[in-house]
Amino acid sequence: MKVLIACEESQRVCRAFRMKGHEAYSCDIQECSGYLPQYHIHANCLPLLNGNWYFTTQDGKLHTIEGEWDLIIAHPPCTYLTVSGSQWFNIEKYGDKAIERYKKREEAIKFFMCFVNAKCKRIAIENPVGIMSTIYRKPDQIINPYQFGHPETKRTCLWLKGLQPLKETNNVREYMMTLPEKQRHRILWMGSNHSKERSKTYWGIAQAMTQWGE
Repeated sequence: MKVLIACEESQRVCRAFRMKGHEAYSCDIQECSGYLPQYHIHANCLPLLNGNWYFTTQDGKLHTIEGEWDLIIAHPPCTYLTVSGSQWFNIEKYGDKAIERYKKREEAIKFFMCFVNAKCKRIAIENPVGIMSTIYRKPDQIINPYQFGHPETKRTCLWLKGLQPLKETNNVREYMMTLPEKQRHRILWMGSNHSKERSKTYWGIAQAMTQWGE
């Protein structure tokens, strides 16, 4: 399958699909940190979404995508979409900063919807619990890392087109509940300076996503 993983610099999902033999590429405006520059498109992903395009991977090689992608998995930025940041939209309290945040939210919504409307028969869009459940529609599935071998919680929504919900691969919730709360919610305890780490896809979830390539 020809697979585009949009807004992914970690390359975890890209790597998982490559290990299964798929022609997968990560794409992000950041350089990749997954040590696979030959499979990373360091550019804006929007021109690529509908296929029939050309692109250069980070190693400098030119590629062409003929026809549509077989699968698009998108991780649009969630900073202005997640419910965890809703308190910062209080205009009475934060004034111009809140107004600016509303503008950025509108841009984030439009960007999210570009993936919804992409010309591709199989699409998965990943994001934390947030306003897209109201503005667009409720997600098809909400998953947690503990369903895929990681003893942590991080509710993640999946909006699916032409795809089945992911099947659990290794549910470790029972073990997770024996751990200290701070360990179970490790991601939530990270500060804003760890935003890149917080956005990375858990390896167990990345591997599970290859179910969509079977």
